[in-house]
Amino acid sequence: MDRITKSLLKEFVDGNGLNNLPESQQFEHFSCYLLTSRHFTDSFSTEEICVGDGGDTGIDGISIIVNGSLVTEPEEVEDLCETNGYLDVTIVFVQAETSSSFDSSKIGQFGFGVVDFFNENPALPRNDDVKQKGRVLNEIYNRSSKFKRGNPSCHLYYVTTGKWVNDQSLTVRSQSVESDLNNLGILRNVSFKCIDAANIQTFYRDSKNSISCEILFPERTVLPEITGVQQAYIGVLSVSEYLKLIQNSDEEIIHSLFYDNVRHWQEWNPVNKEIRETLLDVKQQEYFPIFNNGATIVARSINPTGNKFLLEDYQVVNGCQTSYVLFESKDNLKDGVRIPVRLIATDNQEIKNAIIKATNRQTQVSDDQLVALTDFPKKLEDFFPSFDTQKRLYYERRSRQYNSVDGIEKVRVINMTALVRAFASVFLDLPHRTTRNYKALLKSIGTDIFNTDHKLEPYYVAAFTHYRLEYLFRAQIIERELKAARYHLLMCFRYLASDSPMPRYFNSMEMQRYCEDLSKILWDEEKYKDLFKQSVEILKNVAGDNLHRDNIRTEPFTKQLIEKVKAA
Repeated sequence: MDRITKSLLKEFVDGNGLNNLPESQQFEHFSCYLLTSRHFTDSFSTEEICVGDGGDTGIDGISIIVNGSLVTEPEEVEDLCETNGYLDVTIVFVQAETSSSFDSSKIGQFGFGVVDFFNENPALPRNDDVKQKGRVLNEIYNRSSKFKRGNPSCHLYYVTTGKWVNDQSLTVRSQSVESDLNNLGILRNVSFKCIDAANIQTFYRDSKNSISCEILFPERTVLPEITGVQQAYIGVLSVSEYLKLIQNSDEEIIHSLFYDNVRHWQEWNPVNKEIRETLLDVKQQEYFPIFNNGATIVARSINPTGNKFLLEDYQVVNGCQTSYVLFESKDNLKDGVRIPVRLIATDNQEIKNAIIKATNRQTQVSDDQLVALTDFPKKLEDFFPSFDTQKRLYYERRSRQYNSVDGIEKVRVINMTALVRAFASVFLDLPHRTTRNYKALLKSIGTDIFNTDHKLEPYYVAAFTHYRLEYLFRAQIIERELKAARYHLLMCFRYLASDSPMPRYFNSMEMQRYCEDLSKILWDEEKYKDLFKQSVEILKNVAGDNLHRDNIRTEPFTKQLIEKVKAA
């Protein structure tokens, strides 16, 4: 391994708490992170995607991305399908070797393992992690009628620390694997790429950068000076230039761009069908700029050079539905189609929130939701890092927000999905809903969760409890097979950590004091470990020999566990 790659690997390992692993496994995690990040821009733990171990079928990492979410549980597929009404699936496979050479036999072994993974009756033995990915895959194909954009796309990456020189025999071998997968008749866009040290170094630097894009924007007008806004433009973009903003190099839509948009893609509702009809009617395409409100894009910075505009750290805060319809219809659009666009550069969060609220009034969105998805996360973002170094966490409001910030351990960064699940488990006694009925939790945003009146301390406690438990899994202090019950363990911890009943109101001083007492226990290196060990024993006692997800992730099991932990 060359010095640069070794240095980048060390930086990744230190930031993600993987020092206890041997170098070969560290490199597997590193490679899986880099290649998954090419298709999924939100933060994630490599523990969720690395499967390398005995019985891994020659595969080190499997990432299954459904409707823009990194899916690790079969129940999540059902939830996403019901929520969105469709399934858009990308599957990433990684095989990583610290060797400095590419091996034809390894390519063949990797390819055979991937083909076998898609087999309804697999021939190769599978470890628990691969079996779990297989369950997710089965849930996906059981709902194949929902493949609105086509069958799942499939990307294979074979990574070494050597140099790729387009060796003909290796190329033929990888093309053979692509052919085998295409012949299954259940995939689209199959690709097999060999990744060398130069690619690794480029991908790592890319992963640390916020989302950026350069577009041609000749048809625009500069808006007058506005307090708190560095630059603002209004105009129209050609469809090809707009698509550059919302899709990646593999022509997959970048779902995280719409994080601040309070309405996600609503499939083919009447409004979206009408937008599509306008776009697909050759006679009406030219009228699109006057029929459609277009998109509002807010960026941290905009750097114009003539007609070229470089946008950095940007998000589509209004225009989610229009963007998805354009993306879905792109193969039938002429470049003459124009999209109305407002480009705004500001680092003032209050102004950004005001823009979101003002531009999202045309459909029914509650004030509670608007506040919860704009104001409250900003408070969490400021509150989490206000503690001393070892007690500090970071709430990620924007995709890759902290990737380029030196000195921040990535394991201390928590995003909205993880925080909502942790909070619901620790304080609402709903661990069984974190995967099976996550959409119901999202409906609680603005009321039971992320309520603007809530104290911030409960969210910090939930996040820190999650952080502590994840460390125990990484350090193998708690066995990995209990990951299916991780949210129940979070709930148990809170019950064991306090003899006092939890205050009823999340906006009370009693709740703040209650959480401060819980924080002291979480900060104690010995106490928190002891309480989690007790939680494990109680959970095992209730579960008996049945640690299967279908047993644990149910409301009756949660109730049994609460009764048991209260009696402890």
